[in-house]
Amino acid sequence: QEVSDWTEGKFDVTFGALSGIWKFDHDMDGQIPDRSEIADRLPLIDYRALRVDDRAGTAELTRPGMKVHLGGIGKGYAIDRAVTILREAVQTNFMIQSGGDLFIAGRRGDRPSGVGIEDPRGAPNTLFAAIEITDAAFSTSGDYERFFIRDGRMYHHIIHPDTGEPAMGSRSVTIMAKTATMSDGLSTGVFILGAEKGMALIERLADVEGVIVSAGNEVNVSSGLKGRLALLSAPPK
Repeated sequence: QEVSDWTEGKFDVTFGALSGIWKFDHDMDGQIPDRSEIADRLPLIDYRALRVDDRAGTAELTRPGMKVHLGGIGKGYAIDRAVTILREAVQTNFMIQSGGDLFIAGRRGDRPSGVGIEDPRGAPNTLFAAIEITDAAFSTSGDYERFFIRDGRMYHHIIHPDTGEPAMGSRSVTIMAKTATMSDGLSTGVFILGAEKGMALIERLADVEGVIVSAGNEVNVSSGLKGRLALLSAPPK
């Protein structure tokens, strides 16, 4: 709910109402749903209708037909739980990764670990930027992991909750934060917000940094990463 508030509702776990309409697993299976089917489900997307009771440890959807989907934040939470387990076991140097989300603790030998940001339009595993981090989470959301192309247009899996269609304001967003739950949720929300609003939000938040590759291919780097982030090459158009 906090990340939803920060991102003007662009991060919204109740987007689960659209589950199953879009299919992105393989290009040959790509399916563009009927617009009317999307429109029928949009009223069921509203994070404010998810009632959370911290004391009771419960969550309740207040409208029939609503669904929660934690794909934009669940891996980050799982990573944070794993970090707690390892620290309780007195481990100090480790990395935990799940998909585009990871947490790095301690050092690798005599220096921090290096991580890279994948080029959203390059060959697989091609990096355009790199940075050394320690005791921090690092999450990337991109339009290039699960997508299909129809009639020259790219359709990807990061869905805008206002339209029910793929968000078009970014190519990739990388967030660094203290926890993977925070970096995971924010990378999704900032991706949908787009470069201008997304970077403004990053700059407002404490202990959060980010890199945004906009839909127009501009690389936007937060003030706290300037001088730390090494740009290896410019992403191709």
